[in-house]
Amino acid sequence: MVTSLHPIPESQAVPDSLTLEVADLETDVLTGIYSEETGKPQPLRISLSVTLRPAERYLPETPLAASKNYMDLKFAAIGALPPGVHFKLIEAVADHICDTLLLQDARVQAVTVKIIKLAIAERDEKIGITLTRERR
Repeated sequence: MVTSLHPIPESQAVPDSLTLEVADLETDVLTGIYSEETGKPQPLRISLSVTLRPAERYLPETPLAASKNYMDLKFAAIGALPPGVHFKLIEAVADHICDTLLLQDARVQAVTVKIIKLAIAERDEKIGITLTRERR
């Protein structure tokens, strides 16, 4: 057992957190503001980080219910986007994903969504946004 010479006072202790990540999901979304973009889906690459309040401990027999299913993150990024809805800004796509995950599970404390617009890259640039939303 490691003993610290300078223990952190309980009043200054930082709570544990657990971050789940899903990276580089690709999907087509109706998005864009220019006439050549409207009416046709744009390919997006979406990555998510979701911060949860963790269980006190994760033992070999800990059930999935003590965490969050990664497929919930994938669903929020792809399946939960309403079909036929045109998002002018990719910021609105990220906002919808954040809302979906925050409403879905009270343990979710924060969601970070990174979206790259694949259609506008000319030389493999990564052009896009990152939105972080915390539970209020």
